[in-house]
Amino acid sequence: MKLYSFDVDGERLEQLPLAARRALDHAGWKLALAAWTGLPLAVRQALTRLGSQPVVDVAAVKSSLSGAVPPATRCEIVPDPPREAPPAALVAAFAAHGKLGLALWTSLGDLDRYALQKVATRANPARLQAAYAEIVGYTRLSTHLRPSGGVQMVNVGVKPVTERRATAESRVSMNREAFELLKNNAVPKGDVLGIARVAGILAAKRTAELIPLCHVVPLTHVSVELVLDAGACAVTISASVEAHAKTGVEMEALVAASHAALTVYDMLKATDRSMQIGPTRVLSKSGGASGDFAADPLGQPGVDPLPEPALGSPVDPAADPGLEPATERDLATEGA
Repeated sequence: MKLYSFDVDGERLEQLPLAARRALDHAGWKLALAAWTGLPLAVRQALTRLGSQPVVDVAAVKSSLSGAVPPATRCEIVPDPPREAPPAALVAAFAAHGKLGLALWTSLGDLDRYALQKVATRANPARLQAAYAEIVGYTRLSTHLRPSGGVQMVNVGVKPVTERRATAESRVSMNREAFELLKNNAVPKGDVLGIARVAGILAAKRTAELIPLCHVVPLTHVSVELVLDAGACAVTISASVEAHAKTGVEMEALVAASHAALTVYDMLKATDRSMQIGPTRVLSKSGGASGDFAADPLGQPGVDPLPEPALGSPVDPAADPGLEPATERDLATEGA
């Protein structure tokens, strides 16, 4: 049973909560407030639970309404808003409180999307702001964040399956003695480059077990290449990953490159414990709604930095609903 604090006060259900409204809308029934409060609490809870489910059991809704006085009346069935994209009118209704982008919208649950649409029809500014804060909240910053700020796994169920590719690199720098052993394949533990290559491939296939919020992606190809740099006494590792999937494979490429680098270190650490790993970065990615990416060949970040405000210029809190104006006390604390 899901209740919103902006919608009802407590669990006594003296008001008709949005979850119960959703159950009634899906089943095509209308219930007066007097009839709702006249139902036993257990029945009101049951209707609220039915509306909290992804698929509403309309037969169970009808059965629960059998004792309503006055009786429930038939009305037009009201479905949930489409999951594929937020309706333009709904986006406009919440525009003053925050964005409702495609990634954010598809990450919401069925009841959450219904609730936002229902609140938008009344156009009450205070209720719109409260609903956005509770249902969207910190998710507006990243779909990996829950509205309250905790982490969550992104729902990729409605995203299209596309060709996904990504390449990442890492580097292991070492002393001359270790490099000579590596170059001459004279490391006592065995074939460093061959074992590191296999380690990277294995790691890519187990990324979801290593990175908590990663999805299990059916990889179609993994390639790990290790190139010796005699002048720098280093080995550069490049990992390329491909998949036909709903989410990208950048993390798989990064895990492959990183794990191969760690394997090189493990096999050479008896000779040089001061080896350095890195930098490790994504070189390129393609596929998906975010488009293609290519890193700067000189090693600079591939994203333009945000412009810095002029000295003394205030930051407008209205530009971000999550920001509050700084007080003199805040400024004094920052300068301490």
